[in-house]
Amino acid sequence: MEAPARDHDLVLFGATGFVGELIAGYLADHAPADLRVGLAGRSREKLEAVRSRLPPAARGWSLIEADSDHPGTLAALAAGTRVLFTTVGPYAKYGLPVVEACARAGTHYGDLTGEVSFVRDAIDRSDALAKTTGARIVHACGYDSVPSDLAVLLLHRTAEADDAGGLTEVQLVATAKGGFSGGTIESMRGQLDGMRSDSVLRTLAGDPFSLGPDRAAEPSTRQPSDLGWVGRSEDGLWTAPFIMASANTRIVRRSNALQGWAYGRSLRYGEVMGTGRGPARALLAGAMALGLRVFGAAMAFPPTRKLLDRALPAPGTGPTEAARRSGWFRSEVTASTESGRRYRAVAAGPGDPGYAATAVMAGETALCLALDGDRLPPAAGSLTPATALGDVLVERLRAAGHTYEVTSLT
Repeated sequence: MEAPARDHDLVLFGATGFVGELIAGYLADHAPADLRVGLAGRSREKLEAVRSRLPPAARGWSLIEADSDHPGTLAALAAGTRVLFTTVGPYAKYGLPVVEACARAGTHYGDLTGEVSFVRDAIDRSDALAKTTGARIVHACGYDSVPSDLAVLLLHRTAEADDAGGLTEVQLVATAKGGFSGGTIESMRGQLDGMRSDSVLRTLAGDPFSLGPDRAAEPSTRQPSDLGWVGRSEDGLWTAPFIMASANTRIVRRSNALQGWAYGRSLRYGEVMGTGRGPARALLAGAMALGLRVFGAAMAFPPTRKLLDRALPAPGTGPTEAARRSGWFRSEVTASTESGRRYRAVAAGPGDPGYAATAVMAGETALCLALDGDRLPPAAGSLTPATALGDVLVERLRAAGHTYEVTSLT
């Protein structure tokens, strides 16, 4: 561990939220005893309540009051820790001041965002500053978008080692068992409202290279649609649109661009949800494709949104512990290369992907930033899991019980 220069090595901001408490619990079980950890949020009383429910290792953790609406508290928060991980969302509403505070203080930052417009704003406002201070600003450190980003990185590594050329056609097929929390729904509401009222955001949402560091330099390679219809693979698997594709694909493409398009300028990357094989699964794929469109339209129309709000989880709530334990995720990513060789990567793990598994991903990301600085890629600024943490995070997640593997198909 680096010599201590600040009051804390790691602070979790948003610890009183549903996902925040899950991450805090993971850190209490897995952080080294000498790691100086703090829990931050708006209410000290609520922070004390969370700490009291955590494993005994957290009893000595500091409690820090901070509020996204009060920049002075964020400046002090960022200046007092080497790493800040935040779960305070929707990020478009609350996140930019946190990113800016970390960039100014040279504090490494991680979050769980799946909001493309927020990431774009954070890049535009803080990338250059973070590069000067040495801060690693790492977005999308949960199920959005760690499995996608690391799986494609491993495919690239394997193809490169085999001298197989750049990646060309790459598709992720996601299968999972999990639920939604009120915070996730609130984030979706914010993104839909923004696109409805702002033409710039609508254009951004439709641009497959919207997170690129230099839009004009991006390749002209046509990308798969994030919102297609029903599909079927060569082996008979039926697929439907994947609700997280619009965020994950842009993170992966940013990783490619930040590495000088090392994966290949001809990379076509898309994601779908697998529903299974057979006639019943074909009907399920059709229902999912139609349902996703209906849900989006209903959320964008105020009268139907009011009806949905009565049935959807409220902010601060989410799946039960039993539901979180019974969940799982598996992402299979097949890739063709310029030489004609083909590979498959698998990223998988136990637990509800958005909550139990995400707590592992977020917790290991935070520990990686706090403990493994001398082994990480020499990069700063607005990064991605692959470009900021890369193989070191893969190692940590494997040790935590997640699967990351690549096999050759030809």
